[in-house]
Amino acid sequence: MVLLRQQKSSLKREREREPSSSFRSPFPSSKVPKSLDLEIEKMVSILADAGCTLINHSAPPSLPSDPNHLQRHLTHLFSGDPSLSSHFLAGFSTYIQSPNNLTRVLNSLNPGRKNSLVRHLLLVPSIQLDLMNMLLEKLPEFFDINPEASLSLQDDVGRLIINQFRWLDFLVDPQAFTDKLMQLLCICPLHLKKEIIGSLPEIIGDQSNNKTVVDSLHQILREDSAIIVPVLDCFSNLNLDGQLQEQVITIALSCIRTIDAQHMPYLLRFLLLSATQANVRMIICHIRQHLKFVGESNFRATQQYKLKGKSPVDHSEASILDALRSSLRFKNMLCQEILKELNGLQKPQDHKVIDIWLLVLMYTNGDIALQRSILKLFKKKIIEDCIQEVMLDQCIRGNKELVQDYFPSFLSFSEYLLGCKEQKTREFGIYMYTSLFEEFTDTYSRQEVLGALITHVGSGVSFEVSSALETMALLASKYAPELIPLSSHINGILDYLEGFSIANLHKVYEVFSHLALSGQSSAGCLGSSIANELLMIVRKQVSHTELKYKKMGLIGTLKIVSCLGDASNVTGTSPFQKSNAEEALELLKTSLNSCKQMYLPLILFYDELTTVLNCRTLQPEIIEWIAKHVGEFEYMFLSDLEGGQLPIKDSYCGLEGELWMNLDGDISPICLNILPLVSSSLQSDSLQILPAKFLLLSAVERLTNQGSLGGIDALLGCPLHLPSSKYFSAAGWQSLTEKQKQIVSLSLYYAANWIRELLNAFCTQVAERLELVSQATKQDIIAKLLKRLRNLVFLESLLNYSIKCCPQSLPELHLLLDQCGSLLLHQPSKMGQVTKKNENKKIHDSIPPDKKRKHKKISKSSTSSDINEKLQQPTILDVLRKAGSLTSQEVTNEDCSSTFSKSRKAEAPDQTSSDCNEAVIIEVSTIAKDLETQRYKFRPLQLQCLSFLTFSKNQDSCCSDPAVELPLYLYLLRDFHYKLDYFTPPSKQLSLRCWSVSAGFTRMTTEELLSKVKPVFPSLKRQFENAVCILKGGETCQDHWKVESAISGNPDIHNIMFSNSSISTLVIKEVLSCFSKMLNLPDMQMNKPVLSDLLQSFQPVKIPDAIISGLQPSPLPGKIEYLYLGVFSFLEDVLNIACSFSFMVASESLLTLESVVISLQGFLDKLGENSTITHSGFIQGTLHSLLTRLGISAQKLLKHNWDDESLENGWKNKGEIVQKILWIYLEHSESTTDLLDELACTILPQVTLWKTKAEEGDQHGFPALCPATFVAWYRVLHEVNLSILNKLVKEAVHLEKRKAGFQPEIVQTHLTKTHKCVNVVVSLVNMCRTHDKVTVHAMAVKYGGNFVDTFLKAFDFLQVHFQTHNEIVIQLVKELQKATRTIQILCSEAKGLKQTVITSKIPSTKRSMERFLFRVKALLHTSSSGCTFWMGNLKHKDLMGQVVSSQAYVDDPNTNFDEDQTEAVDEDQPVSPASADRQTE
Repeated sequence: MVLLRQQKSSLKREREREPSSSFRSPFPSSKVPKSLDLEIEKMVSILADAGCTLINHSAPPSLPSDPNHLQRHLTHLFSGDPSLSSHFLAGFSTYIQSPNNLTRVLNSLNPGRKNSLVRHLLLVPSIQLDLMNMLLEKLPEFFDINPEASLSLQDDVGRLIINQFRWLDFLVDPQAFTDKLMQLLCICPLHLKKEIIGSLPEIIGDQSNNKTVVDSLHQILREDSAIIVPVLDCFSNLNLDGQLQEQVITIALSCIRTIDAQHMPYLLRFLLLSATQANVRMIICHIRQHLKFVGESNFRATQQYKLKGKSPVDHSEASILDALRSSLRFKNMLCQEILKELNGLQKPQDHKVIDIWLLVLMYTNGDIALQRSILKLFKKKIIEDCIQEVMLDQCIRGNKELVQDYFPSFLSFSEYLLGCKEQKTREFGIYMYTSLFEEFTDTYSRQEVLGALITHVGSGVSFEVSSALETMALLASKYAPELIPLSSHINGILDYLEGFSIANLHKVYEVFSHLALSGQSSAGCLGSSIANELLMIVRKQVSHTELKYKKMGLIGTLKIVSCLGDASNVTGTSPFQKSNAEEALELLKTSLNSCKQMYLPLILFYDELTTVLNCRTLQPEIIEWIAKHVGEFEYMFLSDLEGGQLPIKDSYCGLEGELWMNLDGDISPICLNILPLVSSSLQSDSLQILPAKFLLLSAVERLTNQGSLGGIDALLGCPLHLPSSKYFSAAGWQSLTEKQKQIVSLSLYYAANWIRELLNAFCTQVAERLELVSQATKQDIIAKLLKRLRNLVFLESLLNYSIKCCPQSLPELHLLLDQCGSLLLHQPSKMGQVTKKNENKKIHDSIPPDKKRKHKKISKSSTSSDINEKLQQPTILDVLRKAGSLTSQEVTNEDCSSTFSKSRKAEAPDQTSSDCNEAVIIEVSTIAKDLETQRYKFRPLQLQCLSFLTFSKNQDSCCSDPAVELPLYLYLLRDFHYKLDYFTPPSKQLSLRCWSVSAGFTRMTTEELLSKVKPVFPSLKRQFENAVCILKGGETCQDHWKVESAISGNPDIHNIMFSNSSISTLVIKEVLSCFSKMLNLPDMQMNKPVLSDLLQSFQPVKIPDAIISGLQPSPLPGKIEYLYLGVFSFLEDVLNIACSFSFMVASESLLTLESVVISLQGFLDKLGENSTITHSGFIQGTLHSLLTRLGISAQKLLKHNWDDESLENGWKNKGEIVQKILWIYLEHSESTTDLLDELACTILPQVTLWKTKAEEGDQHGFPALCPATFVAWYRVLHEVNLSILNKLVKEAVHLEKRKAGFQPEIVQTHLTKTHKCVNVVVSLVNMCRTHDKVTVHAMAVKYGGNFVDTFLKAFDFLQVHFQTHNEIVIQLVKELQKATRTIQILCSEAKGLKQTVITSKIPSTKRSMERFLFRVKALLHTSSSGCTFWMGNLKHKDLMGQVVSSQAYVDDPNTNFDEDQTEAVDEDQPVSPASADRQTE
């Protein structure tokens, strides 16, 4: 009681001092109400009894040493008398009306411990809820505290109140308290709101129902998004069930679009770390769709920052990337789901910039396997045009600081893309390298970029090297001054120039030419050293005696000249320094002087210089020097005429000459002096440069005369001085000596190439719009060009015959470029080695005595050079060539030369003997087979010459016969076909073709090709229809060819054969081939305008209603599917017509129909982003209809009864085309399995039973199936059957993975189809018993083994369903046993007969059969089907079933029961599981 009195007195003293405090009582300050005083005294008394005193007014209350005693005492007291709790709470409420008292009870006497009086009172159950409500009601009094005052926790009453609720041991009524807290939270200021939300998990604890909290926070978040971070933190720490967790994820996803950028990292981290298998796809999808953090900055503002030397840095974007990266690292599931999500996207508009960043982040975190998957996906998206350069710009451009941390990953992406085979991916890789180089200006980053490019250059892969050099050339053209300090990293390329192709050499020299040119203008010594080193290397190469180094030097020289001599690079003249033009002229003169004695390098020099003139504008001094040099052309190659005739008719090596092909008549002032130049020296080296020099002359003339060739138009019509035409009669040709025949052949060869260059030069006058060329002049030029084209066809026909009768190697007039642009550096520069040895003596006899000594010196020097070549140390390429490791480029090139030499040696004896006894017969339409092996030496026709297809000449004609121009168009179509082969993947048919292709053509893209040939499309169909009309029996004039030939100036040679039907057939074939190749060019489906024009050109007059009627809805005219239907209908009509006269045309029509279907399928796969699902459905229906009609057309060809005239030499050598037709027929039939079963089991075995041709047609209705084509049918049936089994195995594996959800009928149908495949292979293999061809036996062993191996992949499926379908499974094994027995016998006989064609396939086949044997054993032993399995020794039998007595076998009575199940082990093994029988009990 004393204590209480002291407390009362102290309270009185405190109250006396209260008016000076900040507390304002609700009662009058003069006197505290007595009732309140009593309540406080009652509260103090209760606390005092529990051991707590409130004596110290400046410090927190003094608590007992055992706080638990206080809680127990109050709990016991209030539970015994509930009225005391109300009095206590009333007194406590009155007491804390004073802020000072409130602060005291909220603070702890010991700051290190959270043992305030309020916290202890909150642990008393009976007063906890009321006390909580009391404190929450006090909280609004402190809302006006400034959060920026940075008060400590002891002074911040609001935070102190919230702090009391944390980590309580229990909550009496958590729901009521939560409701009260959420109500208060809505009106709290922002700083307290964040404090409360962040403390919610510690306040409400792990209660199971937090729906109120989630709903309230969602509502508050809608009103104020600034609290997103504490809300997310709260959600992360609350105990939420699955439904609430999904609700929380939904709330977070809804904030992505509205949240501030500074809060986005927290949101992304929360979402990604909360992802589960159920919601991960939804989370990733929302993040991809709504997250926009890169590429949104103003590009102009970025450029302004760069101009000021600053770089705008957005730290929020870096934080977002860091959040994504860390989240992806912690959860591997996210990476796999992101890859699935991106892989499932099809349309380009569905892809966003964030996709690139996600791939980069995953690549940075991932292991090797994940990185490979990411790179493959990135490549796929680029090929599908889903990831574009604009998206990459948004990632890299203006975001240097952001990309800096991920620079190695971006560089790895670039390295991978540049090493891909696809052109589009390499182009994207080039752009990526360029962007990185441009954005990162620091030395380290640029060194890394250059280092990666150098690695590509050293890879040895042609396309990779080419793309890397293209990138370097692009960088050198833009940033040469910046590359000069880094030149030490790329100078090493100059040490490996020998390994580069010609196209790559151009790029290498272009890089260093830009650096050298930039170095001259810079003040540093580093740039001048680059120029000096480059010039030194080029001069050494040009002056080298070896041909390949000289060619490299010429390419480098002219590339330097193109840079130095460019009209835009004019430098100021200085008495101490040469100008760029002077240095360029000096290089040109040096190169020209080094080539005067070697004509092949000189041809390269002229061709490269012509290319430079066509691509660049050189300075006037250089143009003037070139014009002066080509001015020598007239006195070198031309002779004057008098009245259009030769002034003197001389004999040259015993040959009489005459003027051929004079288009200008008597007014022609000059002629081309071919025969005199050829006869002066058999090697005729000077004439080798004639076409190349004329091409350079025409280029200079166009430059100096505004594109017109009026200054040299006399060359177009001037005659050619050639050997007399009488030598092409039977008696005339036989009268010639070997030497004279060679002179004749060379004269024709140079004349043909001269006309080729005339066509190349003057086609520019009619194909382009030139102001100086009038319309009348154009018409005159067109008429002469058509005549010259007729001259060319005539000359090459004669040349082919002369080469056939007198084989010789023609001199090269064009350097061979393969499909990668590389040059055959090892080709000889002069006449072939075949004729050199035989001609040396003849040359010696024809040389005058005063020149024999000089000739001996030349011969000696050439001999010594040959010796030096033999003594020279072999290079790496030589070693690889000997080891058979040549690249495909070199193999192709060597095939061209070796094929000619082999064929020439093989044919020479027969031809030499025949040309004396047979008459000279020359056919215009046939392919010049003897000339084709040397076609690569010819000068190439430019693509502009295709414009001749649009010309038509009717004047001076005896009639309007369409056949008159078909030989000309056939010639152009063949050349166009060869050019299209350049853009198509190489095949076996093309590997032996060696055609000359100009350098400009090799650098042409598919898009450029299509744009140039687009005007020719209508002409192709016009000529096609003319040819079809002739074959259908149209009227033709037999003398028309002779009349037109005479008008063109061709000499009258009576033994020229001209077949309208043959030429028409070949024209149709070439047009169809060109159409097919153009239709399926790599970029054709993406170029819809050109594709539509091509399809429009081959439309029929009207599409039959039968084709359109089956389509619902009907396609509209002008739509792409309508155009495809029209082309298909047109070609179907051609096929139907061709069935009456030519199997070759009909089969080519079918293959073209297949190309149309393939093109439509490709177009459907590459539909653009603007296409709709409905449009895709239309095209899909059209495609299905065309596939059905394609199968019907193939069936028509196989069942058509062809006569001997239509077959063109019978069925011999038609196996390959029959295979293609049969493949089409089987693939597009209604039921391939049933048709295959019918053909293999019923029709094909009848081939051996046919006796006469009449019986063949009556057996089954397939005239295309005969003994000559049996092997082709046999192969195709095996291949189709194996492909069907592969599909069935995949379906079985898919059904096995499902394990549930499929019906027994599905399994029964699948097993039935498999049984049909087994029947087919058994029938095909057993045909070997009646066919003794080794080829058939080899195919049976090969495909039979492959069939068994594929069948084993479905054995798990058979084992699962064995109990329910045991009968059909056992039947499958029994039937297959029949085939394995025959295969075993074939293997045994092949070993005995040493048939290596078969023995090479035996090991893999036997391994498959062994596995099959033991899998069957395991299947029967593990099942309880009542079946037994027996294994014994194999009987040795032949194909007829007779037992061979050379091998002992076990006398077991069971061995004759149903024969062996399978034979899979070699007979030579004495005891092995070689056979098995099943007995059903």
